[in-house]
Amino acid sequence: MEFINQELPKAGDTVLVGMSGGVDSTLTALLLKEKGCRVIGVTMSIWDGKLPVIENPDKPIRESCYGPGEEINIAECKKFCAEHGIEYHVIDAKEQYNRQVLEYFKSEYRSGRTPNPCIMCNRFIKFGAMLEGISQAGIKFDYFCTGHYARIVRPSEGLYGTDERPYMIATAADVSKDQTYFVYRVPSKVLEKVRFPLAQMKKKDVIELAKKAGLEAADREESQDFLGEEYFDMVFADRPSVPGDIIDLDGHVLGRHRGIEHYTVGQRRGLGVSAKYPVYVHSIDAKNNLVVLAPNDALNSNGLIADDFVWPGDVEPKESLRAKVKIRLASKPVLATIEAYNPLESDTYNYKGKTWKITFDEPQRAIAPGQSAVLYDDGIILGGGIICKSF
Repeated sequence: MEFINQELPKAGDTVLVGMSGGVDSTLTALLLKEKGCRVIGVTMSIWDGKLPVIENPDKPIRESCYGPGEEINIAECKKFCAEHGIEYHVIDAKEQYNRQVLEYFKSEYRSGRTPNPCIMCNRFIKFGAMLEGISQAGIKFDYFCTGHYARIVRPSEGLYGTDERPYMIATAADVSKDQTYFVYRVPSKVLEKVRFPLAQMKKKDVIELAKKAGLEAADREESQDFLGEEYFDMVFADRPSVPGDIIDLDGHVLGRHRGIEHYTVGQRRGLGVSAKYPVYVHSIDAKNNLVVLAPNDALNSNGLIADDFVWPGDVEPKESLRAKVKIRLASKPVLATIEAYNPLESDTYNYKGKTWKITFDEPQRAIAPGQSAVLYDDGIILGGGIICKSF
């Protein structure tokens, strides 16, 4: 099946640009302005000030999406827009962010899972609450553009024998900066108006263009995390951590952990135990408050079970399919077979909706419940879900 790249905004179109103050979104706004589009800048405000500003930190605090640096980011966006004659708005999304991202983040970690808050932020805030706020303000636009490295495509024919040709997400030219994993849950209906103008550009070319244009954002540190590590313990300070045992696969107690929310599958550093061989977090037993360690080889799994799946246009495959699967942002997509899964009666896991079984051609390491399994076919996202468990 062929997939058709969707056209980018043209001169005269009204384009809403999601701006963070970073080089990617700032250059996106500039390129569209120079193209002759009517550009409207928008930034979401998510920092509620409940966490204290860290005075005199031991080391420089890395730029993050959620943090006290938001005021500076908004000021820079406002300045840029004023200098280039761009209308600018700030949408208050604090309450939605707290509910859909922060509370989700804490709940998942406390359940022994490893969440990806950026995925939920894109789904419910950047491509959700922020656009809803713009709509409520009565602002009309033809396209919504961001600085994500991704593409929007449509199939040349209906998916899986249907007449549906939904808007879908595909990888960008700069594979090293690919951000499709973060946006796989954005609904096709929303994607209809979404475009990514940097899709065919390399990051180095973006930086070069930004510097030639004299953009202050060209020299800014990139935002790497949704939350600086300095704030991690503060976010979880609303409830005391519950220490428990660290054990091996045979149940032998190796030490004590300081609360399961501080651990994730595959982790090696900061375990506080000594062993005759390197050990890693193999699994987390939230019910019994245990962290289970094992040697590296024991972290390999043949497959996984995932639920809470999303499919482009809500069109599910009617039978099993072959695709490449990405199990975390930093992993390479690997070949697997995906098929519907019917849980056994003895399986007491509280699944969300229909479940799918993913069996890899080759075993994969450190599959972490709570992360997303995203399906790709030649760079096109076919769907994805949340990992429940490995096998």
